[in-house]
Amino acid sequence: MNCGSCSHVGKVRDTNQDSYYINHYDELPIFAVADGMGGHNGGEIASEITIEIIKTNADIYLNKLLEEKLSIESFIKKSLTLSNEEIFKAANENKSYKGMGTTVTMGCIYKNKLYIGHIGDSRAYIARDNMITRLTKDHSLVAELVRNGTITEEEAINHPQKNIITRALGTNNDIEIDIYTYDLQKNDIILLCTDGLTNMVSEREIIELINTTEDIQVICDALINKANDNGGYDNSTVIIIKVDK
Repeated sequence: MNCGSCSHVGKVRDTNQDSYYINHYDELPIFAVADGMGGHNGGEIASEITIEIIKTNADIYLNKLLEEKLSIESFIKKSLTLSNEEIFKAANENKSYKGMGTTVTMGCIYKNKLYIGHIGDSRAYIARDNMITRLTKDHSLVAELVRNGTITEEEAINHPQKNIITRALGTNNDIEIDIYTYDLQKNDIILLCTDGLTNMVSEREIIELINTTEDIQVICDALINKANDNGGYDNSTVIIIKVDK
């Protein structure tokens, strides 16, 4: 598996509340990014809980997934539902964690198909034929305003309520999970990232950097450096997977 990753605190924040995971297993790559929110390190705790549960479930259910005794969609739902429950429980048990939550964008590749589980405003993209396509829809107030035609994409860029999330793990007992499935082609490049990247680096800049080299780790580092060069107002995390077959 040809992959790379990078995470950075940025230039303004004191701590990095992003977490990420890659299992580095060629037959069934599983990977995720999570962007925590909440004071007193709550966001960091929430994103860590999510990534730890995804990692643990990837180990527990790998053989069942490969034997197709458990569907990828069910695995994603199981992992994110349990993450939601554990974050919600931790927030209720510790007053300093009250209101904490996290975004998550999770990917699995199996038999030339990409499966995405998504909650929040972290994103998944696919780069193909020198073009980049966003695969997920942001669960944010501003994104909803764009979708219903209240504001334009251009107005959304600097909207004062840009950081208001409408769906996150851990903030409610129940959670609605978006699941997407895509057919993959050889040389497709899959990008998962937190909004610390996409708020600082445009999609045009992202594809330009992807096209500069075939070294996946160099691309990851360049994207994070670009986010910091453009202000680095938030933590930023990137995972890139290149489809080799």
